[in-house]
Amino acid sequence: MKIAIAADHGGYTLKESVKRKLESMGLDYHDFGTHSEESVDYPDYGILVAESVARGEYERGILICGTGLGMSIVANKVPGIRCALLHDTFSAKATREHNDTNVMAMGARVIGPGLADDIVELWLTTEFAGGRHAQRLDKISAIETRYGREEGVSGC
Repeated sequence: MKIAIAADHGGYTLKESVKRKLESMGLDYHDFGTHSEESVDYPDYGILVAESVARGEYERGILICGTGLGMSIVANKVPGIRCALLHDTFSAKATREHNDTNVMAMGARVIGPGLADDIVELWLTTEFAGGRHAQRLDKISAIETRYGREEGVSGC
């Protein structure tokens, strides 16, 4: 599994910790930045991960900012992305089983590295349950289509 990861300045330190977790799991990843704690704008980094996942270059994406809120908003603007804001393991498992999320966001000012590692591992190893959940995802795709945000739109 190939993972895209990015953070803003508020999430930089936690991103570095999560990268070590990915390495310990033997997963390939690409770090889209930022590469320091110098102030940056989170949309510039969130869009890089979301678009790369939407294009199929990476199977999953991980975004980290101070709260995770901004990054999740950015990611969910990209057609075909289902990003969940995660701060607990129950939600990490449920959003993979029920929503087949392909991007996750976390807040470095909300959780610490130990919990973040647990969330990442659970989210990356939980499979989509399918069944009745698949028809719900079809309805979400229909909403994107209704608003002209079809998956595979040029630029993504």
